[in-house]
Amino acid sequence: MAAHMRWGLRQLLRARKTAHFRFQENNRGSYHSQCSTQSFRKAQTRPGTGTTNFSIRHLSIQTQDTPNPRSLKFLPGKPVLGSGTLDFPSPSSAECSSLARDLFEIEGVKSVFFGPDFITVTKTDEDVEWTDIKRHALEAITKFFESGDPITTGAVPHESSHSEDDDDIVSMIKELLDTRIRPTVQEDGGDVIFKGFEEGTVKLKLVGSCTGCPSSTVTLRNGIQNMMQFYIPEVDNVEQVEDEVDEINAKVFSELERKLQD
Repeated sequence: MAAHMRWGLRQLLRARKTAHFRFQENNRGSYHSQCSTQSFRKAQTRPGTGTTNFSIRHLSIQTQDTPNPRSLKFLPGKPVLGSGTLDFPSPSSAECSSLARDLFEIEGVKSVFFGPDFITVTKTDEDVEWTDIKRHALEAITKFFESGDPITTGAVPHESSHSEDDDDIVSMIKELLDTRIRPTVQEDGGDVIFKGFEEGTVKLKLVGSCTGCPSSTVTLRNGIQNMMQFYIPEVDNVEQVEDEVDEINAKVFSELERKLQD
């Protein structure tokens, strides 16, 4: 009977894959989208003729506010990772991506996040103005796509990928995350990564615009936890966790900020 109910739940989740759940957020009332259109020329030589043709392409990058006032979402109008997400919480984590390294070169940038078709840039604090960061980020993103370089030089990890070792409950949690929760969080420039399930507690890592977001607690409690408990009775609560390297990076960054203020 239990197996039959779980099969039915999986079918329901898959059938509603496109019906994304909207989490409660602070009403910021400041959503905006603006375009920066850059054009560049690509030379093509016709074999045997010595003739070179120049084709002009346009890259239109949209910027979008996120629920986190410190994060801004950039949409280049073409695939970034294509699938999956990749978080760069510090410059030292950006060795595999020239674009991430270039974005970290911009003064005021704290972290960078890549999604399937977007890039999220998070600034150090709210006192830092977006004007210069946005302008330099648009230039860096345009230059990168013009170069034709790969977005990363290594494989993109998929931390929430299903495993043969997952039991029924963990499989259900991951299915719910992948079909109903992560797509919605990604629309806001972030992501939710499954880190474990122990004694009724689902452990999740929030990345991208979700990191340090004032509404992240609301998202966890009123959004993710309520949905998990509704579909999976074995879930008692949801807990936000950080990797050890993230905790070290946060301490290093806080120490640096303190020294700069002295």
